[in-house]
Amino acid sequence: MKESIHPTYQQVHVTCTCGNEFITRSTRDSLHVEVCSNCHPFYTGKQKLMDTGGRVERFQRRVAKGRLHAARSAK
Repeated sequence: MKESIHPTYQQVHVTCTCGNEFITRSTRDSLHVEVCSNCHPFYTGKQKLMDTGGRVERFQRRVAKGRLHAARSAK
């Protein structure tokens, strides 16, 4: 391998939004993640809604609008 063209691979501190912290190796200085193995539904077995950018709220408004339209047309 050529010298001095590869980034340094170092130990970094990873912080999750759930509060979990751990050490791993990366080319970055530090990592901040939204979901880790302690809070991911696949690993925990618990269903949890992860709202990214209001997607759940938009979906619920769209469903409510559809139900309202169906109720009006049924009358």
